[in-house]
Amino acid sequence: MEQFDFKGWATKSGVRCSDGRTITADAFKHNDGKKVPLVWNHQHDIPENVLGWAILKHCAEGMYAYCKFNDTKSGQNAKLLVQHGDVTQLSIYANRLKQDNAKNVMHGEIREVSLVLAGANPKAFIESVNLAHGDGDQGDEVVIYTGENFELAHADEDTNDKEENKMADENKKPEGGEKTVGEVWNGLMAKISEDEKTVIHMMIGEASKRGSAGNDEEENMKHNAFYGDQGEEMMAGGAMMGEPVVSHSDLREIIKLAKSSGVGSLRDAFRIYAEETENDVLQHGFVDEDGEDAINYLYPEYKDVKSGMPEVINRDQGWVTVVMNKTHKSPMSRIRTRQIDARDAGLRGRGFKKGQQKKLNGNTKLLKRTTDPYTIYVKDQLDRDDMVDITEFDVVAYKYGEMTLNLKEEMALAIMVGDGREDGDADKIPEDKIRPIWKDDELFTIHVDLDIAKAKKELQGTNTAANFGVNYIYAEAVLMSMLYARENYKGTGTPDFFCAPHLVNVMLCARDLNGRRIYDTVDDIAKALNVGKIHTAEQFTNLVRTDDDGKQHKLLGLMVSLGDYTVGATKGGQITRFQQFDIDFNREKFLIESRSSGALTCIKSAIALEELVEEAAA
Repeated sequence: MEQFDFKGWATKSGVRCSDGRTITADAFKHNDGKKVPLVWNHQHDIPENVLGWAILKHCAEGMYAYCKFNDTKSGQNAKLLVQHGDVTQLSIYANRLKQDNAKNVMHGEIREVSLVLAGANPKAFIESVNLAHGDGDQGDEVVIYTGENFELAHADEDTNDKEENKMADENKKPEGGEKTVGEVWNGLMAKISEDEKTVIHMMIGEASKRGSAGNDEEENMKHNAFYGDQGEEMMAGGAMMGEPVVSHSDLREIIKLAKSSGVGSLRDAFRIYAEETENDVLQHGFVDEDGEDAINYLYPEYKDVKSGMPEVINRDQGWVTVVMNKTHKSPMSRIRTRQIDARDAGLRGRGFKKGQQKKLNGNTKLLKRTTDPYTIYVKDQLDRDDMVDITEFDVVAYKYGEMTLNLKEEMALAIMVGDGREDGDADKIPEDKIRPIWKDDELFTIHVDLDIAKAKKELQGTNTAANFGVNYIYAEAVLMSMLYARENYKGTGTPDFFCAPHLVNVMLCARDLNGRRIYDTVDDIAKALNVGKIHTAEQFTNLVRTDDDGKQHKLLGLMVSLGDYTVGATKGGQITRFQQFDIDFNREKFLIESRSSGALTCIKSAIALEELVEEAAA
């Protein structure tokens, strides 16, 4: 039988590489006995660069390679270079690298061995081809240089006791033309994933430890992975006859069992077969070095991307927090506002002419309104069995957190635009208890309609159609409408602007016909509107109200200083939660509620920007 042409270290373990990584002793252990291409300097893009093949052997110091050149021109040229000592070092190309947080490479797949002119480092060096460098990342492709010189194989070496014997046995077919177990095994390996291969090799390794604890590495190379010394069918490389093994027939029975209607999964089939046959390898071979059940690597359980409480999918909540924090809080739940309207012309001061009688001024108008509280609540329940079974997080705290979000959103909606329910709905929050800013009286909220036609007309002098897009005209209409309405604004402090996301996007998309944007950021829009902040709320999308004349107005945005809106709640009326156990149905009931009132308390303290529905449709 032909001998190997040369042999040497493909990788060395325990050496810290130049990029900070360390190849662990067992990183490529599962590649033991693997046949890979031998190529020139990792240039595997053309067939001529494939020089031969290499058989890998796992050792405590790393991965050893036994290499053979092909009888091709390029292969024989490379053989001469090796024999003359012109090329003396090996390198490997590997992918599917896995490393821990300490940058210890724990696992990988060797895809090729290469002849290289010289190692890049006296000990070890990794050249990253496509590798993510974050801790715990799974790399893809690297080239690893060891810097170790290989040696030529001598004619008197007994290579028949080396890896060639293993290859010859696996390629040898028994009489009758039937497939060897090795061929069946290779076919099986081709149909499963790399993770599944890792666990199966782990199982084989455990069986090998039990059957050949006294054999050294060189002795283990003499045993085929599927046949013992007497040619018996085995799957524990190096194990002797009579010891527990997993045979090909075992695998057939396991797969057959998995296909049966009573089992249905390969995981359960492994366990059932192990119990029925009392097979030691199956019963104990699936335990890793930490004592964990290694079958979970082959058939892993689902793992949460984010541990702990499930993520809540909800609508925009940022603006809700702003509303709940900025509104004025009163310890009184019954709110009353009183204003004297002194805008009548008859109330003006007069000049006095000697000898004439002084006139009395007209009467002032008293404006007064009161707002009573109303209860808003959220109620839910959980079966106690579910509460006991959920151990990953505090389900009660999670439930209260979810209910609190819902209650605050409902209150914020009622304050800003109303809850959206019809007047006859039993669950509606009355709009004379929590007065929505959008629908408030004209004395408190200025309602202004967007006038696109007026904006177009005023912009014609700038040759708008030739220089600007449609979004620019719309954005200018919004700006003009809000700033002109601002002239009648009487609120305190700097107001904020609340609107649906689409309005902000329209204004951000405003540009001239050269593609230059008019507003680069949301802050630029806020400065143009002369407001403190812009808050988007998807809950404001497509909201429509009907005025006293029967006209429909689509809400675009609300400008308001929320300090002018008072939320009143007496002691006990603030957000409070309750919990009660229902002994009859074995369930826990939860209630969170608030008894509050709310209203604008400063006249002309809000501006509602709207668009007539028929104009919007046009």
